[in-house]
Amino acid sequence: MTTIYDVLRRPVVTEKSNYQMSELNQYTFVVSNDATKTMVKEAVETIFDVDVVRVNIIKTAAKRTVQARSRRMAVRKSGVKKAIITLIDGDSLPIFEGVQ
Repeated sequence: MTTIYDVLRRPVVTEKSNYQMSELNQYTFVVSNDATKTMVKEAVETIFDVDVVRVNIIKTAAKRTVQARSRRMAVRKSGVKKAIITLIDGDSLPIFEGVQ
């Protein structure tokens, strides 16, 4: 990692993440594969100027599919590392304002 901007890749916008934003004050990001909880916390606090309470990290497995003709297992999509960030009550991230 060279900068804090390399830690956060993109936000995750799904029905579950919308519920977490509105009810639980949690935001979900796809992060780089070698990011740690402290690196994610420092990046969010520095970039968005908010206070982070907790960071949870989830590593998802690669999606696999069977090719019809050769019946071989082929990896179609690589695994992703996601971070769920909980903020202090009253704080919000400006990139998610139009999503709610």
